[in-house]
Amino acid sequence: MASTAASASSMPSGRLQTAGPGGRWLIRIEHRLEAERAQLPLWMPVALGGGIAAWFALPDARGWAAFLCAALAVALAGMVLPGHTRIGRAVGVGALLAMLGCMLIWWRAERVAAPVLARPAVVRVTGRVERIEPLPARELVRLTIMTDPVASLPRRSPGSGREGGSATGDVSRLDSDPRQNRQAAALPPRVRVNLAVPDLPAGLATSARIALQARLMPPASAAVPGAYDFARVAWFQRIGATGRGFAPVEVVAPGDPGNAGLRTRLTGHIVSRLSGSEAGIAAAFVTGDRGSIAEDDAEAMRRSGLAHLLSISGLHVTAVVVATMTVVLKLLAMFPPLALRVRLPVVAAGAGACAAVGYTWLSGADVPTVRSCIAALLVLAALSIGREAITLRMIATGAFLVLLVLPESLAGPSFQLSFAAVTAIVALHEHPRVRGWFLKRDEGTARRMARGLMSLLLTGAVVEAALMPIGLYHFHKAGLYGALANIVAIPLTTFVTMPLEGLALTLDAVGLGAPAWWAVERSLSLLLWLARSVAAAPGSVAALPAMPDGAFAAMVAGGLWIALWRTPMRRWGALPLIAGAVWALMTPAPDLLVTGDGRHLALRTVDGGMAILRDRAGDYVRSVLGEGGGVEGELPPLEDQPGVACSPDLCVARRDGRTIVATRSGYPVPWNELVAACAKADIVVSDRRLPDGCRPRWLKLDRAMLATTGGVAVSLRSGRVVTAKRGGRHPWEVPETIAPPRPPYRERRVGRNGGVSDAAR
Repeated sequence: MASTAASASSMPSGRLQTAGPGGRWLIRIEHRLEAERAQLPLWMPVALGGGIAAWFALPDARGWAAFLCAALAVALAGMVLPGHTRIGRAVGVGALLAMLGCMLIWWRAERVAAPVLARPAVVRVTGRVERIEPLPARELVRLTIMTDPVASLPRRSPGSGREGGSATGDVSRLDSDPRQNRQAAALPPRVRVNLAVPDLPAGLATSARIALQARLMPPASAAVPGAYDFARVAWFQRIGATGRGFAPVEVVAPGDPGNAGLRTRLTGHIVSRLSGSEAGIAAAFVTGDRGSIAEDDAEAMRRSGLAHLLSISGLHVTAVVVATMTVVLKLLAMFPPLALRVRLPVVAAGAGACAAVGYTWLSGADVPTVRSCIAALLVLAALSIGREAITLRMIATGAFLVLLVLPESLAGPSFQLSFAAVTAIVALHEHPRVRGWFLKRDEGTARRMARGLMSLLLTGAVVEAALMPIGLYHFHKAGLYGALANIVAIPLTTFVTMPLEGLALTLDAVGLGAPAWWAVERSLSLLLWLARSVAAAPGSVAALPAMPDGAFAAMVAGGLWIALWRTPMRRWGALPLIAGAVWALMTPAPDLLVTGDGRHLALRTVDGGMAILRDRAGDYVRSVLGEGGGVEGELPPLEDQPGVACSPDLCVARRDGRTIVATRSGYPVPWNELVAACAKADIVVSDRRLPDGCRPRWLKLDRAMLATTGGVAVSLRSGRVVTAKRGGRHPWEVPETIAPPRPPYRERRVGRNGGVSDAAR
């Protein structure tokens, strides 16, 4: 009886009554979870995010439904584990949250559904201006327009394709004259156009109704595997077309600028007080407008690991809140009767909360700013009730709330970078050993400063290690010296530049801000010098080709395991973390990259670089192909490489025993020559539909094939082929499209060899 009582008392709270090896394993897990019971709530946003990630990763509705059924089965299994133990509750709740995440993002994607432009077209756009984004560095202004509805033009059903397929109904037109139809074309409900600054009407404000001619195109999918998928981002923003607008722009009705007008005026005021990229960075700190920053300086900020300073997030919101609380506390403490009767810290926290909300509203309420505002409000609430403010539970609560409201943000780098950084910082300083290292001590000034410097250095190194996989996955590059640069840049921004800028704006009210603006410009010049110096340092950037999704998922899982547990079992997180890192590093860079339109390709050179087919390609195409190939620097012309022969219309290259043929102009190649070249080639690439007689030995990547596969990455030695489109059925991959009528007559032109080609081809 005594032994029975002793064994019963040693059982966990759930009283596991199982025997055998399986029962012993359950008992061990139960003991582990009992020791980590305070950490279990931290996994709630992880489970919710896991369901969201599964929806993005799985291809279609059958996969999503299968995931929901599997999660439900796991939840039911958790309920029937012996004794309703902690492990059963954890498994059940985690599975239910994963189900919730998958259903939430599925519902959200369907809720924001809006038709997408079927094909590029020149149309007349009429509608209400929703947002104005100045881009002075590019001499452009970006307008987001809510278009006027026109219901009489055909729409294509989801899955019918943007170029092919039939409309869902009869083609009805507004007028029998096709030229009038072109003027009254139905458009997606929201479009985004860029205007040259001289073409912008004076006094244009948000909510104004305008009319203009524009060349629009559907939101672009990823150009090559692993590249930025704007079509997905545009879907959740309900943007159905983007393009370039032309003068004249007619203002049909004036608008009310509201907070956007205040932002525009404030940005203009800041830019007028400073010059160059310093003006753009100063405006970014206050209004979030980065359009005045020169592209070279923006790239230097990215390469040096300082780009996070340009996005209004936790650093900026924290600086505003702390400054507001400090000023309010100092002012109220000057009145002793008030200080004796009122809890001044609570009043200051309320003022800080108002400042955080106002700053978020002023800066345009972008997703990173909203996340930071939510976190700041949670910290202020904890301070007001006397709780520890900055903890992993607060971070988990913020992440959970953001995912409930904006589940699609999980797939974006902004969410991942911000929460990874703050989680790494808090987890590091909650570790007992690290906390012991940096506790305040009664010691000399030199030792105290050295301890603070080591704390900053260690924190920066851990943050860079946490952010590097995310940067490499999304941008294919990551700064290596960011920890050192941030040791100087973050204090400089937080304690010098932003307070000086606030002082300058305040003094401008009485016309005395010039000295403060001079100091602001000097501090920003120092920041830019730091960014340029770090970016130019040898080996400042690590470049990597497109990372496999599985490798990234393994590193994220390992990092979360290490950060969220507290007992020695956290060390097991090193296994998936190392496995994912090795997997990513061992993934070979592609030898051939082809964009989804077939116009551009990059081929691996003998020295390991990438050479581009069309040397007149734009900067965006060059950067996409360079990042996809994991190379830094300029891409030389393909025709200058050894083993490559090019004519004005065709290039033939030989690499690793393979022959690649690519068309490089819009002129037709004589049929006999083209068929003969195809027969000798392993891979043929073209931005046009090639004849059936063109039969290469391996891959025929013409317009028809690339419309199905999207961009393609090929490893010539291993024969590995990766496509940007993987047969998924997410809403942005098979959207409902809306098709403006075509021009009444197609322009035709005479080719170089006498053939006639369609200009729309």
